[in-house]
Amino acid sequence: MTPLPSWRSGRMWRQPRHARKPLTNGRKTSESGVLQISDRPSASSARLGAAMSEDRLSEATGRGSEGIGVAEALPVSRDEDGSSAEPPESRRPDRPLPPVLSTPSREGWLATRRNRAGLWWRRASPNLRGTVYMITALLVYAVMVGAFKHLGTAIPLVETLMIRQIIMSAVIVAIAGRSLKQALKTDRPGLQIFRGLITLASMLCGFSALIHIPLAQATSISFSQVLFVTVAAVLILKERVDRARWVATVLGFAGVLIMLNPSADGLNFWALMSLCGALFGAGITISVRILGTSERTETILIYQGLVLMVVLAWPAWALWVWPTAEQWFWLVLLSLFGTAGQWLITKAYQVGEASALAPLDFSRLILAVFTGFVFFAEIPTLTTLIGAAIVIGATLYTMRRNARGRLGADLSTPP
Repeated sequence: MTPLPSWRSGRMWRQPRHARKPLTNGRKTSESGVLQISDRPSASSARLGAAMSEDRLSEATGRGSEGIGVAEALPVSRDEDGSSAEPPESRRPDRPLPPVLSTPSREGWLATRRNRAGLWWRRASPNLRGTVYMITALLVYAVMVGAFKHLGTAIPLVETLMIRQIIMSAVIVAIAGRSLKQALKTDRPGLQIFRGLITLASMLCGFSALIHIPLAQATSISFSQVLFVTVAAVLILKERVDRARWVATVLGFAGVLIMLNPSADGLNFWALMSLCGALFGAGITISVRILGTSERTETILIYQGLVLMVVLAWPAWALWVWPTAEQWFWLVLLSLFGTAGQWLITKAYQVGEASALAPLDFSRLILAVFTGFVFFAEIPTLTTLIGAAIVIGATLYTMRRNARGRLGADLSTPP
């Protein structure tokens, strides 16, 4: 075979023309276009050695592999740090790969559902939003009532109300945060104080009756508040009550009377206390409706807490009984749930009409019957079940009427 040209026998040789193109990915050749050949074989020289045996090299050069390394046969380009350049086929392309579309994530699905729910909530009528607030408040109140019933007379009622109000005020202040100064501003301080006093009277009457008589009976008597609210909404708030709402209210009250099952002996003292609590509760509803046009929810609850703590401070101190660990748990629980329920029911009457939301209060009876049966072994009578069925029908009908309510219903400005 023809021996190799003499210019290949040296340690340096100039690159062929096709190899003088600049390398990609930031790799550079030497400034003079000449590459240094190392005695250590590279990846490309190893591939060349596999294709060309040592016998053929010996025939071509007459010197064998000792005189010339296989690496001397081909040019090898190196980076500035001394590492060998990758072959063109192993280099990464300069253009980025196209994105791979994946299925929607769970977070994206939840965000879409949340946006749809928010859009539905903003488009809902005021009475429908008030209905949602009201139903949620009643569920929360069911837990609070069960905690009150469980504590019973082991702790004085004024002490329980004092602890509840302290925790409730602390939560409201924490929610207000930096806007606390703004929440303390009120345009009707006299009405705020009056609402605090009737709230205290309603709590004392209602909770004392709740402890001493069956849960279903106490709840049934408290539903007489609906008649007071409906009449007061027409006389004081000048709200329009259509025939359907009047029918729902009357039917609900008829169901309450069936469950009450009055006898010739009349009602006992604690039943009358429950009735007084319903009367004061109607006053709370009307006052919230009036204050809701100009006052914030946090403002109403903060002033209620201030009035209750000032009035209950001395009686609670005089009758104080230190609670046990279990009693502390129930006290904190009823305080937190009472705070949530108070905020929700206040928000409900600020948004919707009082006469439209009042019949929904009948659903408390279903929760009271369930709580009394499961936790306190109070078996409801047949009259209670019949009355409950009537109440459920009236409540569902009222919710349907509220859902059909027009956006921007007539909400008369109170005096």
